[in-house]
Amino acid sequence: MIGIKVKDNESIDRAINRFKKMITRSRRLVEYKERQQYIKPSEERREAFKKSVRDERRRRRDDY
Repeated sequence: MIGIKVKDNESIDRAINRFKKMITRSRRLVEYKERQQYIKPSEERREAFKKSVRDERRRRRDDY
């Protein structure tokens, strides 16, 4: 479980920002959102292939 300790003379806003940074760095929120909906493994592979094709096209376009 992720938690922070508020330091002496630290504002609540700054503590909240530190907490948000810890959440984003730990990727907990991303994992939570991914688990909201089940995606079949074949669909994951298909989407990964499509993404790789798009990335390759972008790289080739930038090379010219």
